[in-house]
Amino acid sequence: MTHPLILDAHGRGSAATLADLVAGAGGASPTATKDFLTIREMTREFGVTARALRFYEEKNLIAPERSGQDRLYSRRDRGRLRLVLMGKCVGFSLEEVKAMLDLYDLGDGGVTQMKVARGKYREQVARLRSQKRDIDTAINELERAITVIDQRLATKGTTPDGD
Repeated sequence: MTHPLILDAHGRGSAATLADLVAGAGGASPTATKDFLTIREMTREFGVTARALRFYEEKNLIAPERSGQDRLYSRRDRGRLRLVLMGKCVGFSLEEVKAMLDLYDLGDGGVTQMKVARGKYREQVARLRSQKRDIDTAINELERAITVIDQRLATKGTTPDGD
């Protein structure tokens, strides 16, 4: 699944998927070779507002460096933001995303992070499949109700559109 919020500098969706990010391939962008990005460059690259970036900073999801009043976002910040946005897209809370991101700092080459993330992803797949079944059931019920209403309207000599 390509995340709709990860945009390139031209507003096009990137090819990055959650699997790409886990594998360390986030999709190239025009700013990919830069060590640091400004807040303006970040908003353009990721399609988020400056306010959202500051919020993620307050939640310790990203930690830009400061140069006077300016925030400078490292490659690490960009990678973390990609994972935050992808996590949100697939239904994780910010707290869950932060817990997984924080495991990267354990110094074991990301092994613990990958194992924990894999377990969390499997749990989320199960939750989403359950929600999908519930949604499918609700859609079927609504479609049956529409059919019944259409039939009753027909017996009264009218159509669903009021003709």
